[in-house]
Amino acid sequence: MKKIFGALLNYFIKGLIVVVPIGAAIFLIYWAVSTLDNALNLSHVFWTDGKGKPIYIPGLGILNVVVIILIAGILVTNVVTQPIKRWFNRWINRLPLFKFLYSSIKDLTEAFVGEEKKFNEPVLVEVNEFGLKKIGFLVQKDLKRIGLPGDVAVYFPWSYSFAGQVVIVPADKVKPIDKSAADMMKFVISGGVSGLD
Repeated sequence: MKKIFGALLNYFIKGLIVVVPIGAAIFLIYWAVSTLDNALNLSHVFWTDGKGKPIYIPGLGILNVVVIILIAGILVTNVVTQPIKRWFNRWINRLPLFKFLYSSIKDLTEAFVGEEKKFNEPVLVEVNEFGLKKIGFLVQKDLKRIGLPGDVAVYFPWSYSFAGQVVIVPADKVKPIDKSAADMMKFVISGGVSGLD
């Protein structure tokens, strides 16, 4: 009886290791997509059935986002000129809170998908005299503008989170890692359990 219980427990644990990550990933994707779709789906406002009840069309909110992003990309690429961009930036500068939020989100988005990706140089940083090292991403190589020649800015993401912190360290304490940025980000965010396959 003890052997059967042990075998069942072993099977259960192995199944848990497979099912929980898949289930959690599917749940998070479903939650994000359905929340976005519900927030931006306006089908119930514009369409009604024969009895006057609103009709909800699943997926229309996501389609709205994709179309808006594509139109914005086309306009920015082909229509928006430098004078319009300067006017837009002047308008944003007049709204301090909006400017802070807009510029922070814009910089973070560009760091991941823009032309000048910022999290593409994984580094190893020695952080104390006992040899403790942290994995981070070099985000600024020259800090002379803020009076810190010889120092660099390194972003350290936190495990199981998309948050992190920027730390200023001497350039000689930073060593490049010969792995892809995606693998190292996965390694850090997973708490060190994946990404080095």
